[in-house]
Amino acid sequence: MVDVQAHQDTRGSGIPYPFDIRPLTETGGAEVFGLDLSGPIDDAMRDAILRAFLEFHILVFRDQSLTKDQQAAFSRHFGELEHHVGRLPDGSPYPIVHTVTNLDENGKPTPGAVALGNYFWHTDKSYHDIPSLMTMLHAVELPTKGGDTQFTNTRLAYEALSPQMKARIAGLKAEHSWEASRRNSGAPPATEEQKRERPPVAHPITRTHPDTGEKTIYLGNHVSHVIGLPEDESKALIAELMAHIEQPQFIYTHQWRDGDYVMWDNRCLLHRAARNYEIASERRLLHRTVIIGTKPY
Repeated sequence: MVDVQAHQDTRGSGIPYPFDIRPLTETGGAEVFGLDLSGPIDDAMRDAILRAFLEFHILVFRDQSLTKDQQAAFSRHFGELEHHVGRLPDGSPYPIVHTVTNLDENGKPTPGAVALGNYFWHTDKSYHDIPSLMTMLHAVELPTKGGDTQFTNTRLAYEALSPQMKARIAGLKAEHSWEASRRNSGAPPATEEQKRERPPVAHPITRTHPDTGEKTIYLGNHVSHVIGLPEDESKALIAELMAHIEQPQFIYTHQWRDGDYVMWDNRCLLHRAARNYEIASERRLLHRTVIIGTKPY
């Protein structure tokens, strides 16, 4: 574990964190120890968590036990909670704190209960005009092996682009939509109601992080096409950029432990679930909250 007196905030404050924190990889991610997220936190602690969030992009709080109400209360320290366009099997909207799981309505593991889009690289809610800032997952039940979540750092991926590619994509926008997300993942098509609720939006491919000013590549499974390019050129450019983003040197794979509470920055990361557990026989259940962000630029 890194000594909190020795670990400094690289985002400029130089103030030691008021908790034990240990970086996980050069790509991003840090473990946080010694905090109980089920109770109230003050503004100073919230601000320290946000500093660490900007420094490491992914924070892993170990050994947490929260009810859904407690998770909602903790999440609200970081912004407005986001509603969801997805629907439960009975057609009702997902609740604010909703469940990511492979369990059916009878509590039995089944591959059919898993949202297909989770297995593809994406950044949450990029099909919104105002996409997500932060996503939080709390591990409630885990398989005995696997069930990982992978993250790829699109800030590092942007920095590694050639000057020619940076110039090529500067100013380009991609169209994102719920309809494209469903199509790209092979899921059942979006309903007419969902299309009306979440019409296509355009976001810059080169996104500027609103808190750090750093450039990132803003793409993923919710993208339909690059606006203004012929179809073949658009597909080829998206494929080239995604192949670049998916290189191992940009990826952190989170191997879940019981009680993990993970928050991540959707503005500079893509993520996906890994199909590396016995989906049809082992239980996997996590509680999810999402914080509304700002319009990409």
